[in-house]
Amino acid sequence: MLFLTAFVVGGLICVIGQLLLDLTTLTPAHVMTILVVGGAVLDGLGWYDPLIKFAGAGATVPITSFGNALVHGAMAEAQQYGIIGLITGIFEVTSAGISAAIIFGFLTALFARARG
Repeated sequence: MLFLTAFVVGGLICVIGQLLLDLTTLTPAHVMTILVVGGAVLDGLGWYDPLIKFAGAGATVPITSFGNALVHGAMAEAQQYGIIGLITGIFEVTSAGISAAIIFGFLTALFARARG
């Protein structure tokens, strides 16, 4: 049942993104930004953690989870360090994912030939 729940919730998040691409004139960058901000807003309202408990990987794998991580990091550090913690918390929590994207993007650019 856990796998089914994760599949359905993750699929619904992907369907929302696909519908935004197909039914609007938004670019993929706009849709990605909307999904990240949506995850951040849901976390700010306290709704994303219950979604994670319900759906597991179905809620932690999609891009909306990145917005959730940004808000979580910022709020945790803000409680400890005040206003400067808002900025440092964002980078502390998401630095591994951002660093991996940069490193793997660089390695791909070294070994793959660009087309176009």
